[in-house]
Amino acid sequence: MTACQAPIGSGNTQLLLPAQATFSLQSIAVNPELSKPDLQLIAIDDASASEVGGVGLVSKYVSAAIADSTRRAYRQDLQDFLNWGGSIPATPEVVAAYVAERAQTQTVATLTRRVVGIGRAHVSQGLSDTTKSDLVRTVLRGVRRVNGAAQRRVNPLVKRELLEMVACMDGVRGVRDRALLLMGFSAALRRSELAALQVEDIEMVREGMVINIRKSKTDQDALGRKIAIPWGRQSVCPVQALNQWLDASKITSGPIFRAINRADHIATQQLSAQSIALIIKGYACQVGLDQAKFSGHSLRAGFVTSAIQAGVAVHKIQQQTGHKSVEMLSRYIRDASLFDGNASGAIL
Repeated sequence: MTACQAPIGSGNTQLLLPAQATFSLQSIAVNPELSKPDLQLIAIDDASASEVGGVGLVSKYVSAAIADSTRRAYRQDLQDFLNWGGSIPATPEVVAAYVAERAQTQTVATLTRRVVGIGRAHVSQGLSDTTKSDLVRTVLRGVRRVNGAAQRRVNPLVKRELLEMVACMDGVRGVRDRALLLMGFSAALRRSELAALQVEDIEMVREGMVINIRKSKTDQDALGRKIAIPWGRQSVCPVQALNQWLDASKITSGPIFRAINRADHIATQQLSAQSIALIIKGYACQVGLDQAKFSGHSLRAGFVTSAIQAGVAVHKIQQQTGHKSVEMLSRYIRDASLFDGNASGAIL
């Protein structure tokens, strides 16, 4: 590194920018009782960066390189390590001790993610990633064998249960929720994708409608993809449900699914992903299901499960869900076909 360059930690990679640019230091708050040094995450000050040719644009694209949710996760995971007593840089022995101790109270999935966050903190500062050491990997492998690596999985909201929920909806809120659940199910959308839908993303065609998903969890580069939803052949139709909601709400542009207050006033801002999960839980409770077992992902999982049970070809399911490979669908396939040709059923 030359004298005219300064390292900028982006949280994902290390960039070199002119030393004359003005930077601000953003420290992650650490428990004041700890004597360990703070980790300084360096970011470009937007106000001063605009005065330096090109630096403002670099700052813009550095920020855009990582999703806000991913950045928050890195910070939270690193914060837990610092609160425990760790520091950056950390030796493999320290990280291994952290993993071993936290394994008593945290799940394997959480710990694995925490280690990734610690590793990213090293890389963003141009340091060697000690989480890749054989010691840390071995401890994590041991934790998986002792504690088990199975992740909590929510129940799929299958067609029968969805129809039960739709049947008990009424009022303005019910019109919205009917469109919300039917669209989320029929397009196999993630809750974040459902929340982000805009009127401009919908194209009505003779066969039904086409949804343009601008960006998703597995499409951070915003290449986009289109999902077709045909007119329903049964008592419920997602296309008709959406039209009814847009007519009732008078929404002609912007977010499709919005908050509604107790006076049935429709807000201008979109529903949050968390709100969608709570809506699903609420209706699950209404139809006698355990709401703790359902979440925003239940719509997507329910579509896949229902499609497999209906005998839909796997490649057509992939076309709707956007899964990159059959392997990603394998867990749904296993669960949906547990009773198909069951060996016990053939004997007893």
